[in-house]
Order: sequence, then structure tokens, then C-alpha cells
Amino acid sequence: MIEYFRRLFRYDAWANAEVIASLQSVDPAPVRSLKFLAHIFSAERLWLERLLGQKQTLPVWPDFTLAQCKLEADQLADLWSNYLSRLTEAGLGETASYQNSKGESSRSTRQDILLHVTMHSAYHRGQIAADMRAAGFIPAYTDFIYAARQGLIK
Repeated sequence: MIEYFRRLFRYDAWANAEVIASLQSVDPAPVRSLKFLAHIFSAERLWLERLLGQKQTLPVWPDFTLAQCKLEADQLADLWSNYLSRLTEAGLGETASYQNSKGESSRSTRQDILLHVTMHSAYHRGQIAADMRAAGFIPAYTDFIYAARQGLIK
């Protein structure tokens, strides 16, 4: 099961990089798309900080430039890879305690958090794709099955 999550996060890093590349190819990048992308990275960092028992360092909806998003994407890919390389099968079922965005105490299993992070990011990448289409641009193609078929994620 741990290898499944490692693969999901490799997909997530690939898909995020594809979105960044698509936004770099248009000028200007749609403001709403950039806002969603910044939120993806903020949320991914927030959940990692929760798993590590650390304090939240970014607002949930930060104002990042595309260059800042690229920096966050690179850092987060490495941070998640490091975290997942140390996580064990038994650790997936362990419960993490944290404060949610409303300040309420909450608990979730690590595997539920990991699945949430990847699904949350995919959801917002879909919003970015719709926003780019509405602005007249062609969005990145980030379907998981495409990445798997093409051997882009191992």
C-alpha cells in the first residue's frame, strides 16, 4: 500500500509540473488559474506540516507568482518523497491529530490524509483546466491514466 501512495505522489508532482508548464506558455496566465495553483501548493504544504506535527507556515489561499508556484512545486515534490520514503505500512494506519482550518481539533489516519491531498490537488487542477479553457487556452492534460500508460510515473 505504501508504494501505491508513493506512486500517487509521483503522479501529483508530474501533474503539477504539467500545469505549471501550461501556465508558463500563456501570457498572461489567467489570474484565477494561478490562484488555484497557489492553493494546491499551500494545501499540500499544510497537510505535510500537519503530518509532521509542525505549525502552518502559509495561508490557505496565498498570493503566489508563477515563479513562486514553481519553487513550491519543486520543494514539495522532494518533501513528500522524503516523507513517504520514511513512512511504513503500519504508519499508514496511524492517526494524526491536527487543528483544521476552523481551529477545531481533528484526527485522521495518515492514509486518509495522503489520499485527500492527491484528490484535493486533482480537483483544483480540474478547475484550472476549466478556467484556462474559458480564457481561450489549451490546458495541460493531466489524467492519471494517461501518465500511467505513457510510463510518466513508475
